[in-house]
Amino acid sequence: MRVVVTGTDTGIGKTVFAAALARAMGASYWKPIQSGLLDGADGETVATLGVERVLPEAYRLTEPLSPHRAAELDDVVIDPAKLVPPADDPLVIEGAGGVLVPVTRDLLYADVFARWGLPVVLVARTGLGTINHSLLSVEALRARAVTIHGIALVGDANEDNEATICAMAQVKRLGRLPKLDPLDAESLAAAFTEHFDLRDFQ
Repeated sequence: MRVVVTGTDTGIGKTVFAAALARAMGASYWKPIQSGLLDGADGETVATLGVERVLPEAYRLTEPLSPHRAAELDDVVIDPAKLVPPADDPLVIEGAGGVLVPVTRDLLYADVFARWGLPVVLVARTGLGTINHSLLSVEALRARAVTIHGIALVGDANEDNEATICAMAQVKRLGRLPKLDPLDAESLAAAFTEHFDLRDFQ
């Protein structure tokens, strides 16, 4: 399976989930645009969490900002034609931030997902505000005819929020990844096995 992992916002645990999924699937991991190199690259984080094959980014940008702005500050022009998914299968592709984050001043991540024609897993928080963010993200993806494979939640259990999102959006609830302390390759793999069914991703 080749799948895109995107989120409802930034800093919600999308990279950790993408690492867990890629490891469980035995998949390659690819983040087409990495912004924020001063804070460390997500590919490096994913590798420490047990993913064996991390593919090089198409663009590596310095500032931890939306790609369109980070590219401008680095005097880089992002060419959408270079954002072509590798042929690896299985493959997990991670976007940046939420679905409507600008890649360039004329292109949003959701538009890129639509061009790829790959199914998307939407990662969402479980806490306050997540219903609104999740339903807006679903609408943005569906407006572009992007297939939503399901929603993965990250955080403390919140049954009503989780159930409400999936019922109102009419999407599959794939599972919930709890916050892990410590977070390492072993604890993440165990948590994914406990809270998700790998058959949902095959």
